[in-house]
Amino acid sequence: MDAPFDITSLPTGVLMPLSPLVSRVLAPNPSPFTFTGTQSYFVGQTELAVIDPGPADPAHIAALMHGIAGRPVTAILCTHTHRDHSPAARPLAAATGAPVIGCAPLTLEDDGPRADAAFDPDYAPDHVLADGDRVAGSGWTLEAVATPGHTSNHLCFALLEEHALFTGDHVMGWSTTVVSPPDGNMADYMRSMQRLIDRDDLVYYPAHGDAVEKPQRLARSMMGHRRHREGQILRHLESGGSVAIADMVADMYRGVDPRLHPAAGRSVLAHLLDLQTRGLTREHHGRWEAVAA
Repeated sequence: MDAPFDITSLPTGVLMPLSPLVSRVLAPNPSPFTFTGTQSYFVGQTELAVIDPGPADPAHIAALMHGIAGRPVTAILCTHTHRDHSPAARPLAAATGAPVIGCAPLTLEDDGPRADAAFDPDYAPDHVLADGDRVAGSGWTLEAVATPGHTSNHLCFALLEEHALFTGDHVMGWSTTVVSPPDGNMADYMRSMQRLIDRDDLVYYPAHGDAVEKPQRLARSMMGHRRHREGQILRHLESGGSVAIADMVADMYRGVDPRLHPAAGRSVLAHLLDLQTRGLTREHHGRWEAVAA
């Protein structure tokens, strides 16, 4: 995560059309980690799917219901189970009768810096989508694309009729995502990013930040950014001695909002664990060093 925290003035609770089949409603949960807030998406016109219903905030749920405006909801889909994405699924399902489908449930203790991103322990989908599974409604088809990395259960959803991809937190429109062990995995993240590069999507709709009109360019840039970070880490370690993560973050993330440094440290840890798996680093009493070739 490298962008400075700069919340822009976007209206929350307003249904904003983005394409013939896609609209969004912004939740009122801005933060250094969510940017302007979590974006919940509607797909369809006469029959809807709701993607990432967001936090269990009464005002946001009311805004979703206002946007639905009595139309039938075929499915409520969640990309992953962080608390800014999935909790509103339960009250929305109760109000609409729609099934909750998408990612698998996942609950574990999260010792990372994001209190708002702890896993939703009450997420209980009616149906879990595997990679390539589809759900359809009037005029639209959504296909699950497995993208583990940010979390092990992360899914993206491809809107086949518009060659669009709802990317959740895997690709965001304002910053790189946090990869936080033990569930977040850098090797999985890189494989998932390469998978997106190999696709032919025309636009990404992230849960945070603006739509991405040149998606493969951004995905390649994010992979290059991660490789750059890996190189920085290796240079730190190869300079001699053992190094603490906090020292690496202080040097590598100069100029970044200090509130983001703990989250950056989680991604640095993910890189170190990946390098350790590849036999390039080792850890001793909270400090890391390079492994001699």
